[in-house]
Amino acid sequence: MRRSIERLLNAYGYQTHGYASAETFLESDFAGMIGCLVLDIHLANMSGIQLRHWLSDSNSSLPVIFITAVDDDALEAEARDAGCVAYLHKPFAATFLLSAVNDALSGLSPNK
Repeated sequence: MRRSIERLLNAYGYQTHGYASAETFLESDFAGMIGCLVLDIHLANMSGIQLRHWLSDSNSSLPVIFITAVDDDALEAEARDAGCVAYLHKPFAATFLLSAVNDALSGLSPNK
């Protein structure tokens, strides 16, 4: 899924960099280089929501787009409360992701 999203965004002119895990992302030098995160909620160790909280606690205003295959209203509410520009259910249309990325990069405030 990560590679498919990267290919899609690259095809539309966005520069991307994929990370295998939240921990790999945190170990990278991401400051100032990333315009937004497309973040799966269910990751191996640190969840996407936990990463979003870590970013918030670190005073990062990096916009987040959550994606998930799980249809759970409580999980969606938790993700929105954590702050996101969009919450997309897999499978989602490419146009939804592209629109969310455009919103994130244009400074749309997080969806709460």
